[in-house]
Amino acid sequence: MLKIVILGTGNLAKHLYTAFLKADGVDVVQVVGRNQTELEHFLEHTNFSNDFTSIEDADVYLIAVKDDAITEVSNYLSNKKGIVVHTSGATDLNAIKPENRGVFYPLQTFTKGKIVDFSSIPICIEAEERESLETLRKLAGFISQNVHHIDSEQRKKLHLAAVFVNNFTNYLYGVSEELCLEEGLSFDLLKPLILETAEKVRTISPKEAQTGPARRNDEKSMKSHLELLNNKEHITLYKLLSQAIKQAHEEEL
Repeated sequence: MLKIVILGTGNLAKHLYTAFLKADGVDVVQVVGRNQTELEHFLEHTNFSNDFTSIEDADVYLIAVKDDAITEVSNYLSNKKGIVVHTSGATDLNAIKPENRGVFYPLQTFTKGKIVDFSSIPICIEAEERESLETLRKLAGFISQNVHHIDSEQRKKLHLAAVFVNNFTNYLYGVSEELCLEEGLSFDLLKPLILETAEKVRTISPKEAQTGPARRNDEKSMKSHLELLNNKEHITLYKLLSQAIKQAHEEEL
């Protein structure tokens, strides 16, 4: 039975907590965080504390806080024997001060109230000690069938790629929703298209899957689209993305 302590009370901390509660072989012995109200979320199933100087002993300490607070929180664990890990995609392993350190990064978007299935989520692990790496692999395996050993430099680039496919794409969904609402249309009309676009890249590359006016250099359609846009930021985005798509496929045009 692996004993773990979760440090943090945000979205990721709550999702990890829920996942580990369901896992055989894992005992969440404590949750530590500064927000007393948020700590009450963990009241029913485990001990909790807002005192970082009274952290219980565990095999793994999962720091699930904002990136700029990782080092500060890790300092409270300098006298612990367990593995101290952070859960950030963009932060180097060296942000953790204790020597027995690692990374436990679930590659997924986490939103309050939205349940996710951890079994298919890629969990990227890293550690300097072989024994620690195997412990993290075992811990990740309790909740996911998709575990990968990825170093800090690889993980930073992976996190950047994730921003493009998730954060930027979601923003574009928002732009599309605005355009629909301007005409009294439901955004639901676009959802089958969104799902099909995502489904295609399961079997072919994004470059192969690319379609649309810019892909076929349809200047007339692109000009017409620009005339329909009133927001300067949307016009800039349309031009920038169309040009990027054209350049990516210029040899085929």
